[in-house]
Amino acid sequence: MATDTAQMTDCNPQDLLREVFGFSVYRPGQEAVIEALLAGRSAAAIFPTGSGKSLCYQLPALLLPGLTVVVSPLLALMKDQIDVLQSRGVAAARLDSSLGEEDYRAVTEAIRTDRLKLLFVAPERLSNERFLNLIRHRRISLLAVDEAHCISAWGHNFRPDYLKLARAAKGLNVERVLALTATATPKVSEDMAEAFGIGRDDIVNTGFHRPNLELRVTACSDRGRSKLLIERMRARPPGPTIVYVSLQRHAEEVAAALAAAGFSAKPYHAGMAAADREATQEAFMSGEVPVICATIAFGMGIDKADIRYIYHYHLPKGYESYMQETGRAGRDGQPSVCELFACADDRVILENFVYGDTPDDTALAGLVAELLSAGPEIDIAVTDLSRRHDMRPLVVNTLLTRLELLGIIRAEGPYYAEIRFAPKASGAEILAQFPEKQSAFLRTLFTCCKKAAKWVTVDMVAATARTGQDRGVILRALENLQAKNLVELQLAGYRLRYRRLQADPDIPALTTRLTETFAEHEQREIARIDNMLAYTASDTCLTASLLRYFGEDIEPCGHCGICLGDPPANSTRRAQHPGTAAVPTGFAALIREHPAALGRPRQQARFLCGLNSPAVSAVRGLRGHRLFGTLADTHFAAVLTACANNAPSVQSAGGG
Repeated sequence: MATDTAQMTDCNPQDLLREVFGFSVYRPGQEAVIEALLAGRSAAAIFPTGSGKSLCYQLPALLLPGLTVVVSPLLALMKDQIDVLQSRGVAAARLDSSLGEEDYRAVTEAIRTDRLKLLFVAPERLSNERFLNLIRHRRISLLAVDEAHCISAWGHNFRPDYLKLARAAKGLNVERVLALTATATPKVSEDMAEAFGIGRDDIVNTGFHRPNLELRVTACSDRGRSKLLIERMRARPPGPTIVYVSLQRHAEEVAAALAAAGFSAKPYHAGMAAADREATQEAFMSGEVPVICATIAFGMGIDKADIRYIYHYHLPKGYESYMQETGRAGRDGQPSVCELFACADDRVILENFVYGDTPDDTALAGLVAELLSAGPEIDIAVTDLSRRHDMRPLVVNTLLTRLELLGIIRAEGPYYAEIRFAPKASGAEILAQFPEKQSAFLRTLFTCCKKAAKWVTVDMVAATARTGQDRGVILRALENLQAKNLVELQLAGYRLRYRRLQADPDIPALTTRLTETFAEHEQREIARIDNMLAYTASDTCLTASLLRYFGEDIEPCGHCGICLGDPPANSTRRAQHPGTAAVPTGFAALIREHPAALGRPRQQARFLCGLNSPAVSAVRGLRGHRLFGTLADTHFAAVLTACANNAPSVQSAGGG
C-alpha cells in the first residue's frame, strides 16, 4: 500500500492538481468546493455525471491531516478509483465483504497506524459495530458522501441508511462533510444541506446542461422496438453503446436480437454470475464488445469517456434516472446521441415495481406490533423481520427509520450476536506476545469462551462481567489479535438494538400514519413516471424540459430532436383494459399449497406481476413456477382487485 502521499499537508493545491492528478486547471466548480473544504467548511458538489466530482475529495484528502472516508453505494466505483489512486502513489483502500482475511487485516492495520489517506466504504458500514470500533478514535478530517441525494425522501432513490450518515458524522466527530450528487432538485439540495450542515454559499451547482448530448425521443410499439433499435444502429456510425432495459430477461433478449443482426453485443444484469458481469464490463471498457444491453445497474461508476450512444429501450423511471443514465454518454466532450423509445405500455412495469414494495396493512400492523409490544428494549435481526412479515429488507429499514424520526424508538447501535475466533497459536504463545496487564486481560477473556474443533466462541455477557470492560474494548482486543495474525476473527448474527421511547404507543394510530407515509412515497414515485411520460410527448425543446425539472432554465438548445425538427413523439399503446384482470387457472391451488407466501391479496398480486418477495424466495422453486409473472404486463391495481375478489385469501401468521 503506497504511502508516499501521506505527508503532503503542506503542499499547494495547484501543485497537487498538476503533479498527482495530471491536470493543469480545475474543471468548473471544483476549485470552489475544494477551497470550502480546506477552509474547514462542509460543502455540496452538484455536478453532472462525469464532470469531476471525485477530485473534490481526492485532492483535499491529501492536504488534510486525518483520514478521508468516502461513502458510496457503488462497489465498481470504489475499485476503479482505488486502482487509479494507488497507481498515483495515493494510500487508498476499501473495506467491503469481498476482501479476504489477509487484505482485511492489511487495511485495518493501515487505518490503526494512520497510514491511510482515503477509505472507501458502503453506507451500511457506518452502522457496523466492528467498523465503528475501528475508526472511533481516528481523526476523520473529511466524510465524502456520494449519491447524497439518497438522504432525501423527495429524492428518486431514498435509502434509509443515508439518513443515519449525518448522525454518524456527529458521533465520529467528523470535521467536515462533502455531499456529492449529479441529480438534485432544489428541494433535495435543501435536504442535503440541512442534514450535513452545509451553508447556502457552499452548495456548488455547476448546472446540468451538456451541449454535446443530442436528446431524441421516438414513439414505438412494444413489438416494434427491436426493429427500431437495429435500424438506428445500422444508420449511425459505430461507437461504444449502452442499451438500457427494464428487466433482466430484456437484457438477454435484446442482446440476442442484436447479435443475430450482426452486432457484437452482450447482456449485463444482476442475475448474472459476478465473474460473468465483470468479464462483460471489462470487454466493454476495452472495446472488445462495443454494445452492452443492460439494466440500470450498468454504468454506475464506469469511467468510460467515449460512449457515443445511449438507447433507452424502455422508459426510465423518472427524470433523475434519465439524467444519470444519459450523463454516461460523451464524457470526452464529443457529440453523442441519447435516444429514448417511447411506448406507454412501459408504464405498467414501472408502476408495478412501485406498488410491489408497498406493504399491506396486515404486514405493517404485524411488524409494528411485534416491535413495540415486547418491552422497552428491542433486539431484532432485519432479515428475520423481512422473512416473517414478507417485506424486503429495504422496506423494513425504511419503516425502522420512520419510527426513529417519529420519536417512537431510538437506535442503540448494531452488534453481532456471535463473535468467535480460530487461534493460530497456543494460548500460552498468544499471551506471551503481550505485557502482563494485557496478558491478564486476555487470560480472563479466554475463560469466557466455549471451544470447538476450530472455533472459539466468546460469551460476551460473561466476558463483560468478568473483565469489567464493555463490548467495544473486548472487540478491539480481538481485532488486535487478528491484526497480529494470532487469530482469525469471525463475526456473525448482525442485529440491531433499539429502545422504545414511549411506554404505551398507540399502535393502530402509528400503523395508520405509516400506511399514509408509504402511500405518499408511492404517489411520488408514480408522479415521476407521469413526468417522464409527459417529457416523451413534449413539443418543445427536450433539453430545456429536462433541465427545468432540476431548477435550471435555458433557451431552446438547438441540438435536441425537437429543435432539429423531429415531430413530438405520440406514444402508442396496444388495446387493453387496465381496470380488469383475470386470475389464472390453477392459482387457487397454489395459494392453498403456500399460504405463508401467497396468503393475502397483495402477496398474490406481487407474485402474478412477477415481483419477488422474501416469502416467495424462502420457498424453493416457487419463483420458477409457471404462474410467476404471468400478469407482468397488467396493471398491479387491477391484479390486486382481481386477487381480492376472486382468489381465495388464506390468512397466515406472517406478513405480506
